[in-house]
Amino acid sequence: MFDRVKIIFLLIIFCGSLIGCREETRTVSREKITKKDITGMWKLESMKVRDTATNIWKHYRGGMDGYLLYDGSGHVALHLYEKGYENTALEFANFSDAIPLESLKHLTKSYYYMGNYSVSDSIVSHFKLSHSNPKEFGDTAERKFHFRGDTLVLEPVESQNANLQLKLLRNKSSNL
Repeated sequence: MFDRVKIIFLLIIFCGSLIGCREETRTVSREKITKKDITGMWKLESMKVRDTATNIWKHYRGGMDGYLLYDGSGHVALHLYEKGYENTALEFANFSDAIPLESLKHLTKSYYYMGNYSVSDSIVSHFKLSHSNPKEFGDTAERKFHFRGDTLVLEPVESQNANLQLKLLRNKSSNL
């Protein structure tokens, strides 16, 4: 009986030390996240929204596509668009005030901005210098982020977008 208690006691101590080490490793790796870790061109793999009633994740607007670029100097560029956005027969001139309504509706399926970014722990902040929506010029968007292998996972901090999750794959051919 005494040996059995001793074995259980040693197992508890061993497991406790493993959990403690794991937590420490997680904290240390978080502190080491820098701009260099997210630098590069990222291709959107999925953009999903969580239904708060069912807790089920679904593709946002039936599926999105796009790119996210972080350069090593603190600049960010994002372009998101509905899947198939580029496959249209619509034609219209740039910088024209005579665009047909159908074309204007098509343009609303594209979202983009450029600006500066900073990284602090597991939050990346995007300071929008220009934007497809004039009301968002100068705004800041904060995203929680982490890595799953070679996938960058972003989750908006602001409440109106908190149910979104973007997964992006690093574009191996980008050399930034």
